[in-house]
Amino acid sequence: MWGVKIGVLALQGDFREHKLMLQGLGVEVVEVRKPQHLREVAGLIVPGGESTTIGKLAKEYDLDKAVRRRVEEGSLAVWGTCAGAIWLAKEIIGYPDQLKAGILDISIHRNAFGRQVESFEEDLEVKGLDRPFHAVFIRAPVIQKTGPGLEVLAKKGGQVVFVRQGKILASSFHPELTGDPRLHSMFLGLCD
Repeated sequence: MWGVKIGVLALQGDFREHKLMLQGLGVEVVEVRKPQHLREVAGLIVPGGESTTIGKLAKEYDLDKAVRRRVEEGSLAVWGTCAGAIWLAKEIIGYPDQLKAGILDISIHRNAFGRQVESFEEDLEVKGLDRPFHAVFIRAPVIQKTGPGLEVLAKKGGQVVFVRQGKILASSFHPELTGDPRLHSMFLGLCD
């Protein structure tokens, strides 16, 4: 149906849920663990999990460089969810030395909505969708600053939680846990 292969960064975190969502849409999925896995994909989803661990493992396996190169070439769409959004950010507030891809012009605050026990769900108005999207927030970050040319797609109580910059998406929440494929379909629309 979609005619593209999509990678899911499978180093750590909830990559399985993204894989299942994409397969439900009829998409061929590649679990990305090494740079050579990126060669065959048009898009990459960086899942939620632990952003420090994702950064360390991505550097260890040279995936950070490979992702940056493909994004700079314009040949890879990328979507970071929760910890994945943190890894994509140019600035992680309070953690200047944390390893990151640094490809998205945002400043992000880790765990801004609270700890694990303060996780919540909420319906969000998302630009481009005809009805609210039920979002799951788990130790979610907040996007505090956005660069020029960056489009805000959703806010929660005035806080930015979903953005787009060209072929890059970042969401503070976990759309893969909802059973609603609309945001995955939106991402697929960026992949060519």
